[in-house]
Parts: sequence; C-alpha cells; structure tokens
Amino acid sequence: MKKLSGQRIGFAVTGSFCTFERAFQQAQALVDAGAVITPVFSEHAAGIDTRFGKAADHIRRMEEISQRRAILTIDGAEPLGPKNMLDCIVVAPCTSNTLGKLALGLVDTTVTMAVKSMLRNEKPVVLALATNDALRVSSKNLGVLLNAKHYYFVPLGQDAPGQKPSSMVAHFERLPDTVVAALEGRQIQPLIV
Repeated sequence: MKKLSGQRIGFAVTGSFCTFERAFQQAQALVDAGAVITPVFSEHAAGIDTRFGKAADHIRRMEEISQRRAILTIDGAEPLGPKNMLDCIVVAPCTSNTLGKLALGLVDTTVTMAVKSMLRNEKPVVLALATNDALRVSSKNLGVLLNAKHYYFVPLGQDAPGQKPSSMVAHFERLPDTVVAALEGRQIQPLIV
C-alpha cells in the first residue's frame, strides 16, 4: 500500500481489551505498508491487566511493532500537534467512553489529548469503534462525530446481534484502507457493513 509509505500515524489504544489483538494486527499492517507508527495508550489501556493480557505486555508489543516508545501521559501527547509530529491519528479500539469524550470536546486522558492535538492542525482522526452500546446511548455521540470535520470511521457492524443487539465493532481489517481515505479527506464506504 504505497499511499501509506512514510506516513506518520499515531496509534491510540483505549480499553476495549477484547479487541486488542485485532487492533494490534492492524498496527502491524500499517507498519508493513511503510507507515511510521507512534503508539499512544489511554490510562486504562496502559494500567489494567485483564484476561486478555497484561497491560505491560500490550505496551511492549506495540513498542515492538512500532519501534518507538509509547506515549502514556497527557503531557507526552500534547506536543503531537504543536510540533506537527503526525499526519493522522487512529484510535483503535475506540471505546464508547472515549467516543463520548471526543463528542463533548473533553480532554482528560492521554488519548483525548492526542486527538485534540491533531485536530489543532486539522489532521484526520480515524476511529475504530468497539462498544456494547453503539445503538443505544452512544449512538448520539457517534452521530455527533459523523457530522464533525476531520473524523473518519473504520466501517463497523453489529458483532453479536442475538446476544448484544446494541453492540457494534469496527471491521479492523478495513483500518488501513480507512486511513488512506482519511488522508485523502474522505470517509470510506460503506460505513455500516
């Protein structure tokens, strides 16, 4: 994927722990396509051990994929915009908590600061949503960001409609194509798959 060669992409990870493996595979796909990745972790993603693995192991894995130190603090994320360090930022997975904060313009985590820093320079923000309440209370936040400049979504769909009828998860394998489209200023289609 030549269009990603040399692109500087932030890869922000929030707490949908069950989707980490799919997200990390796409971080590797971006690197394999020639992108330069800078990992960013939310405080929960960087600090909570779960049945899906230990936080320190997740950080180490992303640092190995990217060959860069992960940004783990708000003050570490703040310079991304002023110093023009990235061309795009991906939030994968993007939880409903992070989605809501972005929709309201709240900046109280490492990831929301990284996104704010990118929006400062009108750079694309790509969200790979993973939430159990996308079709309930979080739908309003999804609607807000679908109508906001510089936000782009990885195509998503219901992941288990019989068991979790309100849950939606990004089709992570579409993340590289979504980044290419976002860098061109367009939303990849179809959005709901």
